[in-house]
Amino acid sequence: MKKILVLLLFAGPLLWAQQAQKIIRGTVTDGMAPLANVSISVESSGTQTYSDEAGRYEIKAEAGDVLLYSYQGMKSMRIRVEDVTRILNPEMVMDVAELDEVVVFGSNRKTQKELAMEYPQNERLIRTAYGILNADTAPGNIRFLNERQINPVYLCILDLLRNQFAGVEVRGSCIGASGPGGINNQLTNISGVAQPDADSFREFENTTDGKVFIRGASSVFNARTAIFDVDGQIFNDPPLWLDVKQIKRLAILNNFATTTIYGSIGTGGVIVINTLTGSPRSNEIYDQARLRNNYVSGPVLQPDEVAANAPSYIKALRDSDAGSVKATYEEYASRYGGSPYFFLDAYRHFYEERSQQEQADALLEEHYYLFDKNPVLLKALAYIYQAQNRLGKANEIYKEVLRLRPNYAQSYMDLANSYREIGDYEKAAAIYKRYDYMVGEGIMPQDSVAMFPIMNRDFNNLLSLHKAALVSSDNRPSLFVEEEDFQGTRLVFEWNDGEAEFDLQFVNPGGQYFNWNHSLARDAEAIMLEKELGFSTEEYLIDDSLPGTWKVNVNYAGNKSLTPTYLKVTVYNNYGSPGQTKQTMVFKLFLKDVNQELFKLTKGSTLAFN
Repeated sequence: MKKILVLLLFAGPLLWAQQAQKIIRGTVTDGMAPLANVSISVESSGTQTYSDEAGRYEIKAEAGDVLLYSYQGMKSMRIRVEDVTRILNPEMVMDVAELDEVVVFGSNRKTQKELAMEYPQNERLIRTAYGILNADTAPGNIRFLNERQINPVYLCILDLLRNQFAGVEVRGSCIGASGPGGINNQLTNISGVAQPDADSFREFENTTDGKVFIRGASSVFNARTAIFDVDGQIFNDPPLWLDVKQIKRLAILNNFATTTIYGSIGTGGVIVINTLTGSPRSNEIYDQARLRNNYVSGPVLQPDEVAANAPSYIKALRDSDAGSVKATYEEYASRYGGSPYFFLDAYRHFYEERSQQEQADALLEEHYYLFDKNPVLLKALAYIYQAQNRLGKANEIYKEVLRLRPNYAQSYMDLANSYREIGDYEKAAAIYKRYDYMVGEGIMPQDSVAMFPIMNRDFNNLLSLHKAALVSSDNRPSLFVEEEDFQGTRLVFEWNDGEAEFDLQFVNPGGQYFNWNHSLARDAEAIMLEKELGFSTEEYLIDDSLPGTWKVNVNYAGNKSLTPTYLKVTVYNNYGSPGQTKQTMVFKLFLKDVNQELFKLTKGSTLAFN
């Protein structure tokens, strides 16, 4: 995200909130009935408790702690405690190997072209010198490391591999491990250079030379070291020159069925490495729905059907005439006076459905204490303000959220985009630079694969479209702006509660769909990363290759409490062009386990998952 742009960073020390222990309570279920004797422990301290016969538990923890839920026969769950966490009602799932239902029409083997389309999203694929291997269909077990699991502090590939995989022995160190030829003189097996004699054991005597053994160095019949396949180039020795931060995926091939394609040189096993530069993100956007034989079936609730399931007080307010609506509001306010969600609903009713701005603002002002110092509730309010085009009010909220959550990447992106919405482009750029500076100084965690691409796209778009407002005409030519890699429609999804679990379903004009799953059961690692970095956002890019109407549906699974989640969707049209426009929508998710339509998008489009 580094740009040639000199901007004033915010002065003053970064204030981090003091963390104190608090009581986390809830009920553990299997989705239908409570689970007794579930072990709940704090990973860092070892503090442990068990759920009672009703599935209830209490445990002391502080923000940043990870709670581990364990029960025999169920998948263990890890949940990171946040600043607002008080109630956690997890639903545990059976620990069984789930097999997708497959209908075979001839052959279910995918072509290399189909695998290439799936490669950016499917972390079970690895590019080799002989094509793409799919770990789910390849014979034998393939072990993986992906970029999220790679610690950038490793000096070289030897340090990275050491102690990572059972049965893999690493000899030598990153200093002085290049051998007589040196790193730059490393020879490849492709060049036809003769291989070491497999019967010679002198190669094991020099432990300063870097060597990796997958099948055991003591075997008389298999004394070969592993070879390395780096972006399709095969190396006889470990690629010590490779920057481990550039590794996208690493796979261990150690059985005959997967290494036979390499011939005799692969008898010691193969370590396949795909790098970020060797596996660039394709500029071509593929329709992920058409990569699968998926067609929507079953009911999808329409917006009016969802509205029919709204709380009783919403229905009562809508049924009241102008003369009785105030009395109706006061009646329900006396019942739900402790619920901030009631006042959010009432505010939206008076502002959006009755155009009574003064009444709407007054009820929020009177009950603002319910939202104060709670970033989850404040973000919901900011989302609503943005959808109503009350951008100045949203900006004030996002300032407060950053004060409450200075260690969340999302706080910086939200405030920067908010400043941009009110036309203060210099402050927007300064916020991005502030975040970039903090990452560079190690104050904020490094991130190259999760939040970074979204923030970088936003920052680059800001510089591209508002260059004149940020730098003088004399300095403008020296401002480096990355060329936009996409023009079309961009969808950005954000949710206010980090505990929210849901599936987004994108249905193309032909009725085929692609699902993005955001749940602990499906992708616990990704949700843990979201909390570590402090973000709750995802983007999708749409081009104009498939005309027609797209539908975006959601299936909400809850947020481990009895409260709703607010989902904000920002639709950018003509993204990256001078004619770029955007629309913000906010959806209150409260109906669980039903597929419901969020909105339709009529445009030429192809969906891309990022």
